[in-house]
Amino acid sequence: MKLSQDLLRAEAARRVRVARPDLAADLDLSTAAALSRVHARIQESVDTDTDALLAVSVVRRFELAEWTRATCEFAIGLAPERLAAWRRSFSRTIFLAGNPDNLGDRVRFDHIAEDGSAAWTGPAPAGASAGLRRLLKLFDGSRSLPARPDTAVRIPEAIGPRHRPPVRRELYVATAGTSVADCLVHLNHLLVEAVLDGLIAPGDTLVVRQVPRLVGLSGPYAALRVGAEREHPDRLRAYACLTEETLVVGTG
Repeated sequence: MKLSQDLLRAEAARRVRVARPDLAADLDLSTAAALSRVHARIQESVDTDTDALLAVSVVRRFELAEWTRATCEFAIGLAPERLAAWRRSFSRTIFLAGNPDNLGDRVRFDHIAEDGSAAWTGPAPAGASAGLRRLLKLFDGSRSLPARPDTAVRIPEAIGPRHRPPVRRELYVATAGTSVADCLVHLNHLLVEAVLDGLIAPGDTLVVRQVPRLVGLSGPYAALRVGAEREHPDRLRAYACLTEETLVVGTG
């Protein structure tokens, strides 16, 4: 399954239709330029919607494998109806720089990474996190994503109910021209929505693999994160993907 522009457009359009069918019904989703206009319209709608939900992540340091695990744990720990409502706001998340340990008296986090490297609050209406967003600066993720060896990340079983046998998937992350900030945004959307779709669950294993681009992968894909090319905004690019599963045997 080649990652053609047609396939990428279809995936980007599918995401819009799933998250906001009310806004997608009469919109042109047939080209990259049209999709950009749609996203701008939806962003405007979300920004002015007092019911729109926003999550905030306070990031002390970024390490890809640990951040992947903690993001999945955060999403799995949310009530299904809250997670579904967040999707209507396209799983919007703001990343702030700070040490969660220093905010314990002022912020009640919904999830803290085991190593203390990041913490999450929300999703909630934007007013709920206004004080925190005034207190801290945006996380500076302008540097390039550092190279890392393939790493297996296991989602703990104890964090939620398991409705199927655990599976193993490959999580590919494109690194060419990708900053840490880009990675945070793209993976946040991919992982949160994969949890909502049941693609990631307690007990699963994700093998995180960094590659320059995803064009050489043959698929099949369980989920794709698609966005505009930075240098060519009229073209789409796959920034991350989850492969189809293989059954993990020998687990309890």
